[in-house]
Amino acid sequence: MGDKIVFKEPFSLLNEQILKLDHWDSLLPDLTVGFTTKNGGISEKPFTSLNVGLHVNDESSQVLENRQRIGDLLSFTPANWVCGEQIHENRIEEITAEDAGRGVFDYESSITGTDGLYTKEPNILLASFYADCVPLFFLEPKKKLLGVAHAGWKGTVKDIAGEMVRLWQEKEGIHPRDIHAAIGPSIGPCCYVVDDYVIQFVNEVLGKSGENLVYNEVDTGQYSLDLKALNRFLMEAAGIQQENIVQSKYCTSCETSLFFSHRRDKGKTGRLMSFIGRKEK
Repeated sequence: MGDKIVFKEPFSLLNEQILKLDHWDSLLPDLTVGFTTKNGGISEKPFTSLNVGLHVNDESSQVLENRQRIGDLLSFTPANWVCGEQIHENRIEEITAEDAGRGVFDYESSITGTDGLYTKEPNILLASFYADCVPLFFLEPKKKLLGVAHAGWKGTVKDIAGEMVRLWQEKEGIHPRDIHAAIGPSIGPCCYVVDDYVIQFVNEVLGKSGENLVYNEVDTGQYSLDLKALNRFLMEAAGIQQENIVQSKYCTSCETSLFFSHRRDKGKTGRLMSFIGRKEK
C-alpha cells in the first residue's frame, strides 16, 4: 500500500437514518448505496432505535417496521431486498430476481452460509448487517455488477474482499482494474484490540508483503488492529486500483450517537445495514 493514505469521508448523512455513498453517483445512474444509522426507528432498549437485525432477540415486528421505514426512504421495497445468513466465512453467492425477499421477513430464509452477495440484475437491493464488522461494497459500472460483503476479522483474514474480485474475474470476465470498492463505517483501530490468536491469522494473510500499517502492539500480546486498512490491503493485492477504493473514517464504536457497536455495547445491541442496488424501470 505504500505510505498511509488519508481519505476524504465518502459517506454523508442523507437524513437521520441513512448515510449515503455519494462517490459513485457519477459511475452508474440510479444507484442506491449506503449504510444505516441507529436512529429513527421504533425498537426499544437495548436496540434503540433503528435495529434492522432479525437475529438479535429484538421484537421481530419492530425490526420489520424499521426495515419498511428504510425501504420507504430509499424507495426500494423490502420485498426486493436479499440478505445472507452471515457466518463469518468468505462464501459469496450470485443473486437473481428469484431470490427477492430472502432473509427479509424472516431470518431462516436468508441465503445460507453466505457473507457476500453480488448481482447483475436491476431492482434488487443487496443487504448486509453489522455492529462493528466492516461493510465492503463493490461496483463494476460497465457490466453493472454490484456486490456487498460482510468482513469481521474472520472474514477479513479469509480474504472475502479478494474472493469477490476473483469470482468476478472467473465468472464474469471482469478485470480488477475496472472494479470500484468502498469500505464503510466499522470499528476502528482506536477501539479494536485483539490478541496473539487473531494476529497470527493477520500475519498469515499479510504474508511476505512487509506491511506494518494494519496493527500495533499496545501491550504484551495485545494489538490495535485496523480492519479497514487490512481489507484495503487485500483489495489492492487482488488487483483493485488504489484510486478506485474509498474508505470511511467513521468508527462505529466511537460514534455513539450514530451507530450500534457490539464491542462498546457488550454484545447487547442492534444491527446496522449496508445496502446496494440499482433501479431500472
